[in-house]
Amino acid sequence: MADGSGAITPGKLKSFIERIERLEAEKAELAADIREVYGEAKGEGYDTKIMRQLIKLRKLDKQELTEQEELLDTYRKALGM
Repeated sequence: MADGSGAITPGKLKSFIERIERLEAEKAELAADIREVYGEAKGEGYDTKIMRQLIKLRKLDKQELTEQEELLDTYRKALGM
């Protein structure tokens, strides 16, 4: 497995587990920080649901964003919206 012979190397396994645990702890801290920022924004009157949508859209490349907007527009028109 770990050393190519099929044997588990305890030290290497422990190292992987500890790194993953450390990253999971950092991820939890970041998630708490993000929730706090959304809370601040909500407290100032911003719609956090819309903010989340904007963040999701900003992650898309320009072509993918254009395609999604065109498809959304097509569906809206089909529904008479």
